[in-house]
Amino acid sequence: MFEDSFVIVDIETTGLSPLNSEIIEIGAIKVVDNEIVDTMDVFVKPSRPISYFTTQLTGITNEMVDEGLNIKEALQVFNEFSSGMKLMAHNAKFDMGFLNTYMQKNFGKNMRDDALDTLLISRQIVKDVPNHKLGTLASHYNIDYSGAHRSLRDCEITFEVYNNMRKDYELK
Repeated sequence: MFEDSFVIVDIETTGLSPLNSEIIEIGAIKVVDNEIVDTMDVFVKPSRPISYFTTQLTGITNEMVDEGLNIKEALQVFNEFSSGMKLMAHNAKFDMGFLNTYMQKNFGKNMRDDALDTLLISRQIVKDVPNHKLGTLASHYNIDYSGAHRSLRDCEITFEVYNNMRKDYELK
């Protein structure tokens, strides 16, 4: 259930469906022997302006993505960064759904489907929370949630939640 080396990935998007929404940020943390060894964070320029709602949620403005990479370049950067590593995400189905959709559109192949999911791990280990959202788990473990809904910060929070769940599991 627990690994020591992986890449945590988080994306920010213009909506909830990869069929009609776009990725606007990809962040990732490379972890080797349970230590952060590298990070990446790129903005992706969408084809349409970012909505007011998305900007309010993520803090990402149209000006911030104006100089962003196109999606194909961003995926190439992420693929190089994560090459040969297991992937991890909180609610991996969401992130991997977008990444796979855009990998198919741009490269005709899927991203790896073997991502560890801290949401699923939390459902097995953390019993005394009302839900298993990242913010709820951060609060449960007294982790600073400021800056959330930005890719790299969400990766950092996910890593802290993961390590706290690991401690809980090892204490059982």
